[in-house]
Amino acid sequence: MATDPVCGMECDEKKADSAEYKGKKYYFCSASCKWAFESNPKQFAE
Repeated sequence: MATDPVCGMECDEKKADSAEYKGKKYYFCSASCKWAFESNPKQFAE
């Protein structure tokens, strides 16, 4: 299980939307969390 960097929910990597930022893959519980991350990835990436 991966943790959504936007809301903190756990999500299944096999079913979740994902995006890459600086070579790391991030997973999201919903399209709105993915949109928020893609709008400002620096805010959410660790």
